[in-house]
Amino acid sequence: MHAEKRPQSKPRLAVYKFASCDGCQLQLLDACGRLLELAERVEIAQFLEASSRVDPGPYDVGIVEGSISTAEDRERIQQVRRDCRFLVTIGACATSGGIQALRNWGQIDEFVASVYASPATIDALATSTPIADHVPVDFELRGCPVDPGQLLDLITSLLLGRRPRVPSESVCAECKRRGTVCVAVAQGIPCLGPVTQAGCGAICPAHDRECFGCYGPAEATNLVSLTTFYEKRGTPRERLTKLVRGINGYAPAFREESDRLESADSMRARP
Repeated sequence: MHAEKRPQSKPRLAVYKFASCDGCQLQLLDACGRLLELAERVEIAQFLEASSRVDPGPYDVGIVEGSISTAEDRERIQQVRRDCRFLVTIGACATSGGIQALRNWGQIDEFVASVYASPATIDALATSTPIADHVPVDFELRGCPVDPGQLLDLITSLLLGRRPRVPSESVCAECKRRGTVCVAVAQGIPCLGPVTQAGCGAICPAHDRECFGCYGPAEATNLVSLTTFYEKRGTPRERLTKLVRGINGYAPAFREESDRLESADSMRARP
């Protein structure tokens, strides 16, 4: 007599939010058709952007949006890591500290005093840092916001045990594919496309705007060469510093170059 087989339980998924605008989570919700297909194969145990229901861990996959910007965040991410077999960070905030990491170059007390009526009630760290600065991360998915197709492929890949398919080329390759004339060459606009990872479809250059580095540094970037080229064409260092120190400004490659530009500008300004 054969024992009755128990139904195999679905892999469990949890989505977490830290300091962010929720844009990357909304990308997942916007892919509602494919998300419903995924929900048939996965138990979405926690996703507060979509439902107030929270089932306790452990979870097979944890997806984290947002940066660490408070002491409470710093403690909570440790528990998140313990609860999740695989931990994935999504978006610029989670992978590089986000636009809020601009405060890392300033004084947090001054920022808080200028924004809040009662600064004493605000409990914030002096920095906004990526999740990987605090706990081991199994995979990072960049973007501001992330591409919904890449995000769903990422989840599927983890569940199937294969490596996610994420572009490793630069935004310039996307400009070529869509037939966009290079704004840096044709219009003299300083653009981060040559040093930024692909993934957005080159939206900004297609509208005669520079790439702002939303998907973070591409592999083997040479930022010094690029910014030096723009500077020789007449772009002020101050403008280049602000361009590099943007959405992914605290990513190591961008951070090092913006610091170099700022330092060189300060040295030149001395009497």
